Amino acid sequence: MKFSVQSLYTWYRNLLRNPKYRWWVILGTLVYLVSPFDIAPDFIPVVGQIDDVFLLTLLVSEVSGLVIEGWKARKGNVDSQDPNQPEPSTSTANTIDVDAVSVK
Repeated sequence: MKFSVQSLYTWYRNLLRNPKYRWWVILGTLVYLVSPFDIAPDFIPVVGQIDDVFLLTLLVSEVSGLVIEGWKARKGNVDSQDPNQPEPSTSTANTIDVDAVSVK
């Protein structure tokens, strides 16, 4: 199994966006931040704070994104389509065929 920061971030974000586990993830993250038991202990000068800052930044950015999405959904602005613009057509009448040529 290949480990990457991107896969860890995607897992955390998807878990946080799942309404069933959202509050558990937020609570677990906050407990981890105040807990003296970390991946990198806080008494190590710089390295100890890196994991806490990374996790706090991730938590704040994802929760703020969820709050903004919820606020927009309540306001009815989820689809910010201009009411004066016509709806996009799903027919193929507006399709343009283009022949692409590779240039080397």
